[in-house]
Amino acid sequence: MAITLTESAAKHIRSQIEKSGKGVGLRLGVKKSGCSGFAYTFDIAQEVLENDTVFEGFGAKLLVDAQSLPYLEGTELEYAKEGLGHVFKFNNPNVKNQCGCGESFAV
Repeated sequence: MAITLTESAAKHIRSQIEKSGKGVGLRLGVKKSGCSGFAYTFDIAQEVLENDTVFEGFGAKLLVDAQSLPYLEGTELEYAKEGLGHVFKFNNPNVKNQCGCGESFAV
């Protein structure tokens, strides 16, 4: 399986890397957190690490470490308008439960 990017997500990633002036892609991961168990983490990756899997789409790279990959397999990363702003949306088929605020999830 793979992790995919929508065109809008890729465009936003490319824009953020351009603004920062450096970076090879977006590092996506999960950490134990919140009321449901896990939360997504993301930051601009400065380099590809040895345990990273790299996914590419629409000219942008997404880097996922080996520990996070099982929780993210099959996920589609989208960047969409929500309320007054824009946010990353995670269409993750592994999620079995999500907290009411949408900040954490369980698999």
